[in-house]
Amino acid sequence: MSLQTTVDFLEPINLAYLSDDEGYRDTQLGKHIAVHEDEFPDIEKADIVLVGCGEMRGQGLEYDNSSSPDAIRKEFYKLFHWHNNVNVADVGNVKRGANLQDTYAALQAIVTELLEQNKKVVILGGSHDITLAQYNAYSSLEKIIEVACVDAAVDLNMDSVLIADNFLMDLLTGEPNYVKHYTHIGFQSYLVHPQMLETIDKLRFDCFRVGKVRENIEEMEPAIRNANLFSFDISAIQFANAPSNRLTPNGFNGEEACKLMQYAGMSDTVSSVGIYGYYPEHDIHNLTAKQISQMLWYYMDGIYKSKFESSLDDRNNFNEYTLVLAEFDTVFLQSKKTGRWWMKAHDGKFIPCSKMDYVIAGNNDIPERWMRYAER
Repeated sequence: MSLQTTVDFLEPINLAYLSDDEGYRDTQLGKHIAVHEDEFPDIEKADIVLVGCGEMRGQGLEYDNSSSPDAIRKEFYKLFHWHNNVNVADVGNVKRGANLQDTYAALQAIVTELLEQNKKVVILGGSHDITLAQYNAYSSLEKIIEVACVDAAVDLNMDSVLIADNFLMDLLTGEPNYVKHYTHIGFQSYLVHPQMLETIDKLRFDCFRVGKVRENIEEMEPAIRNANLFSFDISAIQFANAPSNRLTPNGFNGEEACKLMQYAGMSDTVSSVGIYGYYPEHDIHNLTAKQISQMLWYYMDGIYKSKFESSLDDRNNFNEYTLVLAEFDTVFLQSKKTGRWWMKAHDGKFIPCSKMDYVIAGNNDIPERWMRYAER
């Protein structure tokens, strides 16, 4: 299958509707995005490809195909264009299938083709279970991946009949399985069963409580940097910043959500991003759509910054520090261009880390990030 055939699964975009017939100024993103309107856009030079998927039936039968992708586009296209060397294409919205699995299959086919063309895909959802279709694109390519998920809850609730509440079970335990590692960012303890966290820890997956993340959000950059699939449920954002979130009043503020998206953009390995859980009917003054659009802007900013990073083989652009760690030598590298850190693991590979890991090692303690990697 190719994009020429998967285009049948897509609906074009009505630019006149998005811009209220006013059009866009030369300085706005809407003037610089290659849009699937009258014909399918040329995506050869695209750094980011947007795909809308408003499928919500995984959240419950009372939900239908939502207008969330277009509501987000309407705000995103208005933003000012600052990153001239980051090209964006928008291929439109996935057509609603006769059933939920049909929509999954259509999105999977589209994302698979885009991944094969080495494109970074951004999915504008849709309920959070659409992450399954996002993951299935990798499994169809038999690609072993790392997954990072931002969510207030951990969607492993097998007592619920809603797939949006338990889709992680299929993602993490389905056979054959291609998930090498799973990282959960921003869970809120009162929403998660303690035994669930114990099970995740036994699997040597990483879970970070929202309070701990907010204390030092920079620690999440290396956690996201190695991911391939990045999934963001807007329930992780405070109601005040994302009024469409009806799960909890607490969570990340808007700036923190943008920062996490920027980290995803800075990663060389994150090849697909999904933003889920937005239901326009629950929004107030389009504030959630505005929040998501600004998160997308920061994702672009991360990609812009990543273009200046050097290869680890080019040691002239890195500060190199050799330390004796628990009776053996290890090496830390710090980029002179972006300030990011890497450390040499037990197997000789350099893995993403933070400055705090370097400080801990300097005190002759083994960083937890190093230990958990060795255990896996």
